[in-house]
Amino acid sequence: MLYAVVDIETTGGFASGNGITELSIQVHDGVSIIDSYETLINPQQDIPEYIEALTGISNAMVRNAPVFSEVAEIIYNYLHDKIFVAHNVNFDFSFIKHQLSLSGFDLQCKKICTVRLSRKILPGHSSYSLGKLCNALNIGINNRHRAGGDAEATAELLTLLLESDHEGIISQMLSRNSKEQALPPNLSRAQIDKLPLCPGVYYFKDQKGKIIYIGKAKSIRKRVCSHFTGTNTGRQRQNFLKDIHSIDFEVCGTELMAFILEESEIKKHWPENNRALKRFEQKYGLYVFEDQSGYFRLGIDKHRKHTPALYSFNTILEGHNLLKLLIKEHLLCEKLCFIQKNRQACTAHEEGNCAGACVHKESAASYNVRVKYAIKQLETMLPTFAVIDKGRNEDEQSCLLVEQGKFYGMGYISNYADIHEPGQLKSALQPFASNDYILHMIRTHAEQFPQKKIAI
Repeated sequence: MLYAVVDIETTGGFASGNGITELSIQVHDGVSIIDSYETLINPQQDIPEYIEALTGISNAMVRNAPVFSEVAEIIYNYLHDKIFVAHNVNFDFSFIKHQLSLSGFDLQCKKICTVRLSRKILPGHSSYSLGKLCNALNIGINNRHRAGGDAEATAELLTLLLESDHEGIISQMLSRNSKEQALPPNLSRAQIDKLPLCPGVYYFKDQKGKIIYIGKAKSIRKRVCSHFTGTNTGRQRQNFLKDIHSIDFEVCGTELMAFILEESEIKKHWPENNRALKRFEQKYGLYVFEDQSGYFRLGIDKHRKHTPALYSFNTILEGHNLLKLLIKEHLLCEKLCFIQKNRQACTAHEEGNCAGACVHKESAASYNVRVKYAIKQLETMLPTFAVIDKGRNEDEQSCLLVEQGKFYGMGYISNYADIHEPGQLKSALQPFASNDYILHMIRTHAEQFPQKKIAI
């Protein structure tokens, strides 16, 4: 078995927007280095000053060096039939695979990360950066932050790891079923193995324990592992993977509960890697306001972000139908409710069904009493129901409670609980903030699975 121990220097931290300035490949036969290839590469872009200060590689040094496409075939021939080895392998591999693909080569080979391997075979070190680890292991590095020096040190580290691997860890990593090398360099396999195959919410955390991403899943482990697949070489993904050091999770009874918990937790923590949630908002609402003459006026309007609606609708027709019902039952004025326009008096007044608020024949105080009764009726029309589903185990069931058209909260109750009493349910549920996004999810779910909905 041959290993290709690789190190590269680059113009920046992500493959899709940066270039390689130097590359070194040390061919290792499992005992020692048997061949090598090293070259400067013209990245065809400027090398930032801080990169030059770190590596010592300047624009002048690479000006007459070959561009990657000129040496792509040589590099591919050194790599394609060997085990690709690097310290933080996904960084080097992403750059080289990206550049090779631009030159028409598809690099497919197994990988070994000496960061991950060192954590398993040589545990207990305070740092697994190449410089500090080699210093602790008395491995010398000549030309630190140059491809040749770092690759030679990594090859010597590989020799030590191969000699110290008494439990066959390397073979396990290289097995077809192992996804070890796809994991971020700072995330242990043990963290993945403890994740359950059930619905819930997971939290990616950085080295200091700060939450950097929150996600929801039908199967937590499968969803988490999906983050580490793919070929995205952009800066955001590369930095994101590098920053993941640990994972926490919370199991939910259903995927719907995971959706709601995720939405709430993102609003609570606002992790830097979570993009804005897609929001569902009802398009129209029924609003009440007092006009300059003191009359309370009901009207349908487009959804107002910062003004609570008495009732929300997805279509203006749905809103007008409800408003006309209130007008009929409480003898409200169609003109004051914006149903009729461009008339001095509404049609109902002419027919004797309106007391004349539209032409100020009825006082505001008298008219407003009926508006208040209409609003009270509206409140009784808002639905109260529970969605009952499976729990986290066989001894419980999950419960989501909607009370008078607003999401109250969710939690877990006994299989024998009295579901028809909201007061008893509330004591077992965790309250959540209600919004149109959550209500839409719950209502849609209840419509799809009417057997789970229990009117209260």
